[in-house]
Amino acid sequence: MKRPLTPLVAAAVLGSLALTAGCSGEPVSFDTPPAGASAPARADGAPPAGPSARPGQPPVPATLMPTGPKAEFTTENTVDDGTKIGVTTLEGRKSGFTGKVWVWAPPQYFEPRYANSGFPVLIALPGGNGYPKNYWMGTDLKLQSSLSRWSREGKSLPFIVVMPVLNPDDKHYYDGSDIPGHEKMGTWMTEDVPDFVRANFRTFDSRDGWAFMGSSSGAFVGLKSVLKHPEKFKAVIASGPDTVPDSPLWAGHEAEKAANNPEKLAAALAARPSSPDKDVYLAFQIGTEESGLANLRSFIRNYGKGPVKTRLEIIEGGGHNARTYVKGMGDGSVQWISEHMQGPVPSS
Repeated sequence: MKRPLTPLVAAAVLGSLALTAGCSGEPVSFDTPPAGASAPARADGAPPAGPSARPGQPPVPATLMPTGPKAEFTTENTVDDGTKIGVTTLEGRKSGFTGKVWVWAPPQYFEPRYANSGFPVLIALPGGNGYPKNYWMGTDLKLQSSLSRWSREGKSLPFIVVMPVLNPDDKHYYDGSDIPGHEKMGTWMTEDVPDFVRANFRTFDSRDGWAFMGSSSGAFVGLKSVLKHPEKFKAVIASGPDTVPDSPLWAGHEAEKAANNPEKLAAALAARPSSPDKDVYLAFQIGTEESGLANLRSFIRNYGKGPVKTRLEIIEGGGHNARTYVKGMGDGSVQWISEHMQGPVPSS
C-alpha cells in the first residue's frame, strides 16, 4: 500500500514549488567546451577519479557523446555551488507520454579534464504522486549540494541527476509500469528518459553508468526498474519502498501486474548465477520511526543472493520523508553504489 506523504515531505514539495516561483526561467546550457585534440577517454592507463577506481575490473566503458536532438533547458534553481538545475519538456517517442524532466550536472562535468569522459547517471524519483513536480528539483532537500560535497570528499561519484515526473497525473499511482489501457510509464522511465539523457549529456555505453534513487513510491519504481532491466541499470537506492505493486489500475491485469512485481523479479534474478554483467546492487534505506523494516529484512533474506546484492541502511530517528533519506545516503548508501559503478575518467 502506498504510504501518504508525511508533513515533512509535504513541506518539501511546497518548498520546491516556492523556490521555483522565484526563479528567472532563463535559458541554461549543459554544453561544455571540447578538450582539444585529446582522444576519447577510455582505460588508457589513466585511473578514474575517487571511488571510480576499480582495480582488477574490466576496462572503462566507452564514452557516448551527446547524440541529439538537443533539448532546450531553462533554469529552475541554482545550487549553492553555482551549478544550475534545468528543466525541459520531454515528448516520449516510445511511450507517447509528454512530461517535465529536471536535470543537474555536477561541477566536474564542466571541468576540461573530463570533457571527453562520460558521467554516471542517477535517476531521482520522488515519493507521493510525483506530479506535476518532482520534489528533488528543489534545493531545500540539498540532494544536489550534498552530492557535490560527497564527490569532493570521495564518498560519491559525481552523478548527473535526472528528475522526471513520476506519474502522468496527481490522481493515481502507475507503479512506473505500462499498465494496459493507460500511459506507458514504464517505457517512459526506462527508455524515453535514458534516451533523452544520452541525447543531451556525455554518458557511458554500459549499465555501469546508470542507477536510480527514490523515496517511497519513487523507491518502488526505481527498485522495480533495476530488477526488470538489469541489462540497463546496475544499482538503486530505495528508501522506504513498497516491494509489491498495488495500483488499483492493475485490476483485471494480473499477469502484467506479476511481471512488474519486484519480489517476483528478484526471485527470478536471484536464481541465476552471479556474474559481473548481471549483478545488481540494491541499497535499501529506512528510518527507525517508520514502518516497513520487517518487510525489507524479509526481502533481503529471501532474495539477496546470487546476482542480487543488498545493503540496508537503518536511519536512527528517521521518518518516512526525503530529508531522512538524504541523510542515509551520506551515511553510506551512496558510497556503496558508487563503489560498484563507473566514474568519469580524466584525459591523460
